[in-house]
Amino acid sequence: MSESGEGFSEAQKQYLAGFTFGADVARAVAKLPVLSGSAARGDATLSGGDATLQVGGSATTLNGQPIAMGPDRAAREAQDAVLARGGKLCKEEQAKREKNGLDVWQEMQARAHAGEFPKGTDVFLTKYHGMFHVAPAQNSFMCRMRIPGGVLRGYQLRGIAEIATHCAGATIDVTTRANLQMREIPAHMPMEVLYGLRELDITCQGSGADNIRNCTASSLSGIDDCELIETIPLAKRMHHFILANRDLYGLPRKFNIAFEGGGRIGSLDDTNDIGFRAVSVTEVQASEDLPAGVYFQLTLGGITGHKDFARYTGVLLRPDECVEVAGAIVRVFVKSGDRTNRNKARLKYVLDAWGFERFI
Repeated sequence: MSESGEGFSEAQKQYLAGFTFGADVARAVAKLPVLSGSAARGDATLSGGDATLQVGGSATTLNGQPIAMGPDRAAREAQDAVLARGGKLCKEEQAKREKNGLDVWQEMQARAHAGEFPKGTDVFLTKYHGMFHVAPAQNSFMCRMRIPGGVLRGYQLRGIAEIATHCAGATIDVTTRANLQMREIPAHMPMEVLYGLRELDITCQGSGADNIRNCTASSLSGIDDCELIETIPLAKRMHHFILANRDLYGLPRKFNIAFEGGGRIGSLDDTNDIGFRAVSVTEVQASEDLPAGVYFQLTLGGITGHKDFARYTGVLLRPDECVEVAGAIVRVFVKSGDRTNRNKARLKYVLDAWGFERFI
């Protein structure tokens, strides 16, 4: 209260108003009831001083500008940093800033009901769900799946063939990442494909746009008597780790991860942004700090088709450390990758600018 004992001073009132507004902001964004009565239940508009926060709908906005909370925050802050330096986001980054591609499912459903293809930046955002509008080559969708390690069960392959027959062009492409694609999907059919694949325990989430692509492993994993370690289980674990962490989406550019088990046929880990290459430490080579066993060399910075291969970092990892380390590397890339120039937005260019010692 004021020194005169006549209630709160104007400064105190402003402080309390700001305090309750901040509390309401935090609770509203967390979908909790607000406390001060400054907002309605459900979708909320909170006002305090010169600030207006809108919570609900497809985005949370402050003074009309989208703000990111929770898992989307790191990518948003990276974009904010570019703008604060006077930089200009490329069109794909601007599209991600305005709308998260993970949140366009209902829009895709509405377009399918209307028999319409996406337009403008929605073409890019639809790729978050593995649907590529491939015009002008074909006025149709191409669907790319996520099949970690390239492993399918018989019922899944039969189901994919049935979907391709009834919803697409009755053919299936095999990709260089041990993955499958189907083409010639008409405008009204993409959701039938996506729902059908989910019924088969196959997802397409993040198989396109600026996301981590299908995780690859040694093609003979589990049946190669020369391999040092099975890598398909690690590729699967990495796959589920990505799906479970929303902050690993919306990267500056696409991202590839591979596990190489040291068998007869390699996984070409050196063409990936992150490669895990199995090596054996013998009893003769072992020490107190490095017991004998199988480890993974961490390699970074490969880019397919650029004649720039991933380089060994000097880091050896136990198999149980690989997934968490990959997640940490991706999160550094989220914060530090180039969001202004698509041609310089891969992890390699962060490594070139920083050097391996600083990055590690």
